[in-house]
Amino acid sequence: MPHYLELLGIPSDVLALVQDVEQDTCALNADIDAKASYNQIKILKSMQAHRLSDMHFAWNTGYGYDDPGRETVEKIYASVFDAEAALVRPLIVNGTHALSLCLQGVLRPGDLMISVTGKPYDTLDQVIGITPATANGHPPAASRGQGTLAEYGILYAQIDLLEDGRLDLERIATCVSSEKPRMIYLQRSSGYSWRRALTVPEIADMIRAIKAIDPQVVVMVDNCYGEFIDTQEPTSVGADLMAGSLIKNPGGGLALSGGYVVGRRDLVELVSYRMTTPGIGGECGLTFGQNRTILQGLFMAPMVVASALKGAVFCARLYERLGFEVNPKWDQGRSDIIQAVRLGTADRVISFCRGIQSAAPVDAHVVPMPWAMPGYTSDVIMAAGAFVQGSSIELSADAPIREPFDVFFQGGLTFAHSQYGAVRSLLAMREDKVL
Repeated sequence: MPHYLELLGIPSDVLALVQDVEQDTCALNADIDAKASYNQIKILKSMQAHRLSDMHFAWNTGYGYDDPGRETVEKIYASVFDAEAALVRPLIVNGTHALSLCLQGVLRPGDLMISVTGKPYDTLDQVIGITPATANGHPPAASRGQGTLAEYGILYAQIDLLEDGRLDLERIATCVSSEKPRMIYLQRSSGYSWRRALTVPEIADMIRAIKAIDPQVVVMVDNCYGEFIDTQEPTSVGADLMAGSLIKNPGGGLALSGGYVVGRRDLVELVSYRMTTPGIGGECGLTFGQNRTILQGLFMAPMVVASALKGAVFCARLYERLGFEVNPKWDQGRSDIIQAVRLGTADRVISFCRGIQSAAPVDAHVVPMPWAMPGYTSDVIMAAGAFVQGSSIELSADAPIREPFDVFFQGGLTFAHSQYGAVRSLLAMREDKVL
C-alpha cells in the first residue's frame, strides 16, 4: 500500500480506512470471482459451439446481406443469454434505443403495457409519452409529433414496488387477470431510484405467476447494468424479450457502440422490422468491422463486470464507514453494478463527481458540471473519462440534481481503478470542504 501514498497522494488516515474496507469486503469478492468464472466458461463454450473463426471478424459493404460474422455474433449472444434469437448491432445507438425498438416492435394500437417496477428510467419517459404532462395528462404541443407510444394509442400503466423493494405480485396478478395487458415491463436495475436491483430468482417468481394466469403476456426486461452479475439471466428463467447496451456490461469496455435484443424468435423478428423496415428486418445492416471488438468485449465481460462489482462493494463500505446511507448496503446481494450513495446536498454530489472525473484515464483535467441533458427531467451531472464515450462499464458517476441528492457510482474496467475512483470522490469532497 505505501506506493499508493507515494504515487497518488492519499493521506495516511484515508489509506488506513481503505485497508480496513478491503479487509471487510474480501470474502464477498471471492463470491463475485466465482460467478465471473462460471460466466467466462459459458461464453467460451458458446463461441466454440458456433465455430467462431477469424473470418467472422471481416465485414461486408452495402446492404450487408448474408454476413456470416453478424450471424455468428447473434447466435453467440442468443446462446449466452439462453434465448432463441438475438439482434446485436452497432446501429442501435444505446440502451434506450434498444428498449424503444422492443416496445415499438411488439406493441400495437390499443395494447396495454404495464411497468411493474414503477416509472421506467428517465430516458423512456418521452418514448412512452408519459412526460412532460399537463393537468389533463396530455403532453404539451412542443413534445407532440415525436412518435411516442401514446401517440399511437398504446396504453400505459404502472405498478410501484412494495416499500421493501419487492415486486407487488398480488397486484400484478390482479392486473394481468383483469386488464389483459399485452406486455409486462420490468426494469432490473435501480436506475435513478433509491431501490435495490431485482434478482433473477425474483424475476423468475413473477414470470411463473404471470404465465400461470395468461401465457400470452409478453414479459420484457430492461437488463441494462445487470448482465453477468449472476449465473443466469432473465431470459434463462422465462423472460420473453430483453434488451441492453453494448457499452455497458456485455461489451466489456471494448465494444465501441451498439445494443442488443434477445428473446423469443418471433418477438425478436418483430423488433428487427422496427430496427430496419418491414419486409427486411435483420437481413440487412452492416456491422462496420465491429464484430471483433463486440466479441472480444463479450469474452472479457464477466471479469470486467466482476471488477465493477468489487468496486461497487468497496464504495458502499467506504461511504458506510463515513456515515452515509448507501443502497445497496455493502454486504447485500446485488443484481446490477450500480452503487447509490445519499449525499444530502448538491455541492457534495458535484464534488463527488469531480473526484471521479479526476481519477479517469481520459479527460481527467475536465471538471463536470450539471446541465439540462436531453431525455432527463432534471439537470444531470455526469463524470466519465472513458476510452469509449458514455461507456458506463468504465468508471463513471452521475446524478440528477434533485433531492435527496443521491449519486450513482458504477463501473471500472479493473478493480484498482474503481477503488481509486471511490477514494478520489472522498478526497474531492474534502478539498471542497463539503465533508
